[in-house]
This record gives sequence, C-alpha cells and structure tokens, in this order.
Amino acid sequence: MGKARSAAKDTAAGGIAARAGAWSARHRWAAVGIWVLFVVLAMGLGSAVGRVDVKDSQQLSGEVGTAMRIVEEAELEEPAGESVLIQSDTEGTTSEDPEFRRAVEAVMTAVEGTGDVAGVTSPYDTGTISEDRRSALVQFTLRGDPDSASERVEPVLKAVAGVQDEHRGLVIAEIGSASMNKTFDDAFGDDFKQAELSAVPVALGILLIAFGALVAALLPVALAITAILATMGLMGVVSHVQPMSETANSVMLLVGLAVGVDYCLFYLRREREEREAGHDPQTALRIAAATSGRAVVVSGVTVCVAMAGMLFTGLAEFEAMGLASLMVVAVAMVGSVTVLPALLSLLGERVEKGRVPLIGRLKRGGANGESRFWRAVLARVLRRPKLSLVLAVGLLVAIAAPAVGMKTQNLTLDQEFGDSVPIVRTYERLNAAFPGGADPAEVVVKADDIDAAPVRRAIAGFREQAVSSGASQGPVEVVTHAEENIAIIDVPLVGGSDQERAEKSLDLLRDEVRPRTLGKVAGVEAPISGQVAGSKDFNDQIVGAVVPVFAFVVAFAFLLMLLCFRSLTIAVTSIVLNLLSVGAAYGILTAVFQHGWGASLVGAEGVGAIISWLPLFLFVILFGLSMDYHVFVVSRIREARMRGGTTRDAIAHGVVTTAGVVTSAAVIMVAVFAIFGTLSMQSMKQMGVGLATAVLIDATIIRGVLLPAVMALLDDRNWYLPTWLRWLPDLTHDESAVAPPLPASSRAEEEPERVRV
Repeated sequence: MGKARSAAKDTAAGGIAARAGAWSARHRWAAVGIWVLFVVLAMGLGSAVGRVDVKDSQQLSGEVGTAMRIVEEAELEEPAGESVLIQSDTEGTTSEDPEFRRAVEAVMTAVEGTGDVAGVTSPYDTGTISEDRRSALVQFTLRGDPDSASERVEPVLKAVAGVQDEHRGLVIAEIGSASMNKTFDDAFGDDFKQAELSAVPVALGILLIAFGALVAALLPVALAITAILATMGLMGVVSHVQPMSETANSVMLLVGLAVGVDYCLFYLRREREEREAGHDPQTALRIAAATSGRAVVVSGVTVCVAMAGMLFTGLAEFEAMGLASLMVVAVAMVGSVTVLPALLSLLGERVEKGRVPLIGRLKRGGANGESRFWRAVLARVLRRPKLSLVLAVGLLVAIAAPAVGMKTQNLTLDQEFGDSVPIVRTYERLNAAFPGGADPAEVVVKADDIDAAPVRRAIAGFREQAVSSGASQGPVEVVTHAEENIAIIDVPLVGGSDQERAEKSLDLLRDEVRPRTLGKVAGVEAPISGQVAGSKDFNDQIVGAVVPVFAFVVAFAFLLMLLCFRSLTIAVTSIVLNLLSVGAAYGILTAVFQHGWGASLVGAEGVGAIISWLPLFLFVILFGLSMDYHVFVVSRIREARMRGGTTRDAIAHGVVTTAGVVTSAAVIMVAVFAIFGTLSMQSMKQMGVGLATAVLIDATIIRGVLLPAVMALLDDRNWYLPTWLRWLPDLTHDESAVAPPLPASSRAEEEPERVRV
C-alpha cells in the first residue's frame, strides 16, 4: 500500500506545475489564447476602472496623516505657494538700498505680469526680511489646481530669470513646491524613465549571449513584458481597495522583469538541456515541467510571501509596492508554467531559430548543461568544504561588518541631489537666511468653533510660546478658515535644514508648547505636520515595522522551505544563507554611501547616510530574489539525490548544471539594477547599487561556494526531518519518476573528487 501511495503521488510528479505543463502542451493554442485573453482583459479592465493613487493623508499614520485628513475632509485646497529670494552677497548692501528695492519691485511686476499668480506680497509689508537685512522674500501663490501647478509654473520662472539678468549684483531665484517639482521632474524624470526603458534591451542582449538564438532570447522577455502589462491592469482594479502609486509601478516593473525572465530562463534552459541529452521534445518538456516548473512554483510562492511582508509596515506606499510586486510575481509564475510550455511545444526545434553569429552560447562545455568553470570551482570546494566554509563566511562577515554602524535618515536636498540642481543652492540660501522658513511645521487646528474666545486665546498662546520656548524664531503665521472651523499655523523651526535640530524643535512644539496651550481647550484637535514632522514620523514608523516584517518574512519562508523540501536542515540553512546575503548588501551600502569608501566610483561623495526606507525595502526584495536562486539550485540537488546519487554527487551535479542558468539570470538582474545605480538621485543610486551587489554576491559566493560547502559538511543530515514534524503536509514529489537517471559519465567524473575528500 505504501508503494502504491508513493506511485500515485509520483504520477502527479511535479504536482500543479507538471499537470499545467502537460495540459498546455496538449492544448497549445488554447493555452496561448487564454493567456493573451487574460492579458488583454486585465489591461482593458484596468483602463476602464482607472487607477486610484495613494492620497497624502494615507501615506502616514499618526499626526501627519491626521492633519492631512482634516484638511482633505474640509475640502481645503491650499494653493501652491512660491517665493522669490532676493539676496545680496555684498557686504554693506541691504534691503534698504535703492538697487535692492528696485529689484523687489521688478520681481513683483514681472510675476504679476504673467497672469498666473495671485496674492503677491512685498517683503516690506509682510516683514519677510532676514535679520541681517541682506535677504528678502516676495511671496505669492499660483492660480489653479495645486496638484498640476508644476506644469504651469514655467512662465513665472522665466519672468524671475529675466529680473535676475537685469540685476546681476543680486541673487534672485524662485523656490516653492511647484518650481521644485518642475525642476526635479525636468532633471530626473526623463532620466528615470530612460532607465526603466533601457532595462528591457539590456536583458534581451544578455539573453542573446546566453542562448545564442533570437527566438529563445525573446521568449523570457515576452513573458516578462506580458506579465507586467497584465499586472498594470490588475493594479488599476486592486487600487480601488488598496491605492497604488507611481513608485509601486516602478518597483513592480523591476521585480516583474527580474522574476519573469528568471522563471522563463529556468524552464527554457532545462527543456533545452533535456533535448540535448537525447530526449524527444515531448519528454523534454514533461521533465522541465515536473522539475524546473515545480521550482518556479515553489520560488514564486516564496517570493510572494516575502513581498507580502511590506503589507505589515503600515505605510501606504510600502503596502502598494508590496501588493504590486506580489501580483506581478504571481502572474509571471502562472505564465511560466502555462503559456511557456505551450509556446515551447508549438515552436519545437524552431526555438533555436535566429542564431546569432559569433556570439554562441554562454554555456561552456559539459553535458547536461554543466558549467566547466563552476565544475572547477566546485571540485575545490568539495575537496576542502571546511576551509571553503570558513573563507566564504569570513568574507561575507567582513563585507557585512560596516552595517553595524549604519545610519539611516531621510536625505536632505543637498544629500539627494548634490550640486547638480541649482534650486538646491537656493534652498540652502533660503534656510540660512530664514531658518526653518523653507520647511515650517504646520499645525492644523480643528475646533467646534474656531472663532470662540478660548480657541483664539489658545492659538495666540501657542504662537507666543512657540518663539519663547526656543522652538522657533518666528514669524509664526496663522490662516483661519472660519467656515470650516480650521486654522493653520505655520511655524518656522529652529534648525532649518539640520534635521536633528529641527526634530528637537518639533518635539518642543508637540510635547511642551501644544499641551500648555491648544491642549487645554476641550474639543480642539491640533496635529502637527510639515516636512520635518513627516520625515520623523516616517522614520519612526519604519523602525516600528522592522520586527513584524522581518518576523513574518523569515517565519513564512522557513515554513515554505520546510514543507516543500521536507527537511528541517534545508529550511534553516536557506534562512541563514539569505540573511548573510542581505547583511553583505547592508555592509556595502554603509561602506560606500555612509563611509565614502569608493563613493567616487558611483558618484556618491558626501552623502554620509542611507535613506531611511531602503534597509527594509532591500530586505524584502533581496530575501525574495535570493530564495529564487536557492530554490532552483536545491531543487536540482534534491532531484539528483532522489535518483539514487550520494549527497556529494547530488551537490556536484545540482550546482554545475544550474550554474549557467543562475549566472545568466544573475547577470541580467545585476545589469538591470546597475542601470538604476547610475541615476543622479542618491536614493535611486543606493537602491540600484544595493540590489546589484547583493544579487552578484548571492549568485557567486553564496550559491557557488557557501551552499555546496555547507551541504557537503552536513551530508545526509541535509534531508533530516525530526519525527515530531512528520505530521506536516508533504509538498515534495519524487523527481525520479519523470527525470532520467543521473548520467554515468557525470558520476564517473565526480567520484574521484568524492573519494579524495
């Protein structure tokens, strides 16, 4: 009976992946048609319902989110505010000089003349003149929808530039939300889009080298692109429940390209390998479906679990990124085990069409897709596994060591953009002349009756104590919206662009000034928001999310490995190796961007910190992508073991036969991520460098040296499952039921190495 059950289980060899692949191969046109219909319907439905993006009030919980929600619910639409800084760099020249006054008047006349502004105020009327009397601000608002203000600010910027040309002895520059957004969009928007677009041709070029045939190279790219297009449509539908964002869209594109190409690559290389070994196309496809297809399913589910970790951050942007990434991985996984077998069955030998002259294939020698280079490396690793383990772990720990002192923060404008954008210098000048004026704290006061005497006294007391407490140097301005019973208080914070000092000023307002004034009036809400408050609350929330996210991802990844390989040892080593990979990425980031080691090579001089959201983001992404390779390699090792080979033979066979495809997949990922490492924005540069170096380390040191060394030392203990865990569901299958026996030549070649150890 036991054998019968085993045979029944093996008949379903490969489980879902094998059955899906077999059905698709038999119903080729139906499978392709269903996939095309799915992609078209997803895109059409997404276009029909539209995409709902994350609102400002949903970005953060806590005070900042509360303040934004109060403003949104009251339907208060604050116009986009702009300022023009007029500043003298010459000693003795002040705002009282005739030339300075003429410049102020010229600025006011020029901006009013555009017809695009309202509420232009003179610094001589509002008192927006610096203490040293060398700087002044002309302030105004842009007409129309503030969300699209950056699209209409160009004429005003040109008018201000014209005044600057006429007054060369002064610095005259515009700054505000609209002008800053436009400047950054012009400087980096096209740059970022170009990076996204160049990722596809880069991946295609590498696949051409890997396969040496145009049709074979196009299949992974086609699968990835269709998976991405379908996910874009699904994002529109899902956004009505979980709002999405442009950032989530970009992350989805990156992850979708990475896993879509990887999954197709794994499947296609195995199918080609089996055909080269002499199997007919149907048998080769059946073997690929039951082996690589299963590895794709296990890997896809594991990556989805990792991406789901972002849902535990409580940050709307991260939740959107996590859900979008999860969806594209799921779609790519389904496409890999359904439409890909159908296409391979349809194409047959024609998958080799379009041979590329002079390029050949990346794979070198060796039967069964084996890599000569990695066979040579592996021979040395298996000969001295203890030494290999010590050297690999020592190297990874050394690389990870700088991460112990990692400093995270929201990057200031000069850290993010450096001197590449002139408006950054204007921002610094403004902050120096008017500390905190560029990014004031914003207190949103909501009361049952905003004009009630107790509320007015509390607001007046808050204004007075904000300055007397040392949190602000003033001026503290109040705008009252009587109909909505809301007042907005702008408080320039002492510290300005110095984040640490500004946060101390914010704490004074929140913890001392507000409780003594506004906090004493019943029925009054007074959350404090603004750029500094948003940055602080975001960092606090990120820190608070670390433990639940790490715990969720690690626990569920461990459980999936345990169920899919039915080995406690494999589950534990999987987690440890992936954590080493993530730790090494953290170490490189800290060394380059915080300590400046080799920073000039990537254009990151003087940054001095890691952007606050990156460590958690990298952990989730890297843990998922590392599992991608790990599942594929270990599945091949287990397959060889199930066919009767010793653990040592299985390790040798599994690693050398997967090395080519893992190398190709890693090169694609490294190249795509490295593109983002060339962008000027330091946050994107840090993300690109972190992802690229981590994938490179994972595919070489981890999978090529550390994994085989650990498994060789553990030997048969790799497959250990305690008796008390044998009640767990068995999600394994016997690959020997579909895969051919391990070639005798491979055993003969590996046996001498095994004996010498």
